[in-house]
Amino acid sequence: MLTPHGRFAPSPTGTLHLGNLRTALLAWLFARSQGARFLMRVEDLDTGRVRREYETAQLTDLAAIGLDWDGEVVRQSERLDHYAAAVEHLEAAGLLYPCFCTRREIRDAASAPHGALPEGAYPGTCRDLTAAERAARERAGRPPALRLRAGEARVAFEDRLLGRVEGVVDDLVVRRNDGAPAYNLAVVVDDAAQDIGEVVRGDDLAETTPRQLHLGRVLGAWAPGREPRFAHVPLVLGPDGARLAKRHGAVTLADRAAAGESAVQVRSRLAVSLGLATPGETPDMTTLLARFDPTRLPAAPAVLGEDLD
Repeated sequence: MLTPHGRFAPSPTGTLHLGNLRTALLAWLFARSQGARFLMRVEDLDTGRVRREYETAQLTDLAAIGLDWDGEVVRQSERLDHYAAAVEHLEAAGLLYPCFCTRREIRDAASAPHGALPEGAYPGTCRDLTAAERAARERAGRPPALRLRAGEARVAFEDRLLGRVEGVVDDLVVRRNDGAPAYNLAVVVDDAAQDIGEVVRGDDLAETTPRQLHLGRVLGAWAPGREPRFAHVPLVLGPDGARLAKRHGAVTLADRAAAGESAVQVRSRLAVSLGLATPGETPDMTTLLARFDPTRLPAAPAVLGEDLD
C-alpha cells in the first residue's frame, strides 16, 4: 500500500459550505492521524465557472477552521501536459474512440436498459462507428469527445466506511469535446503523481471510484498492490433531505460570521456532528486529532438544523 498521504481537492466555482468544510476536516484528520502528508489541489479545469477569487476564499476558509497542508497548492490548470500525455498513452494502446453524441442523445440513450451497465451509463453508441459514419459526423461540425473502451469491466474496492463497493465501468470520457481533460482522467493522473495513498471525499462520489480505479490500471498509474484506499464520508444535508446548498440558509463561513459565529465555533459544530466534541465545547485541532477514530464516525448524513444547528 501507498503511504496514506491525503488530499482535499475543491473546485473554485463558488464558496465552500459546511458540508465541504466537514469533508475537508475529515480528510485532514484521516491523513494526520496516520502521520501522513496532507496536500491541497485545486480542480480548476472548468474554465467557464472557476474564479481565482473563489480559490482564494476557499483556501482562506480552510485555514480559518484550522487546516494546514504540505507543500504548494497544485492547480490542475497548470498540469495540462500531464493529462495530454495520459490521453496519448491510451490512444497508442488503441483504447480510445471519438464520441459525437450530444448531451441529449447521451441522456436518451443512457435511459434505456443496457445489460450489466448501471442506469445512466453510456451504452457505447459511437464505439463501433465505421470510418464513413465518423467522417459524416465530422462534416456535420460535431467536435468529438474521446471515450475509453472499458469493456464493461467489473471493479470492486473495499471502502473504509462503506465496506465493499462494486461497479461496472462504462465507456467514460477522458477528453471532452472542447479539448479539456475530463474529471476522472485528471483525478487519476494527479492522485498517482502526488502519491495519494488514501482518498477521503463525500459518499456521493463513491460511484465514480470503479471508473477511476479501472482508468488508473489501464494507464499503469499504480504498481500492483499500491492503489489508494478510499473513505467515502457521509454528506451534510439540508432540512429538506437534499444535499446542502446555498438555498438552505447560513451555510458558509461568511454567513456564520455575519450571524456572530467565529470560524472556531463553526469547526466545533462540525466536530460535534462527527462525535468528536460535545455541544458548547471548542476543542483545538490537536485535541480533535487525539480523539479521531474512523471506526466510530457516524454512518448517517448530518442534517442542518439537527446535527448542525
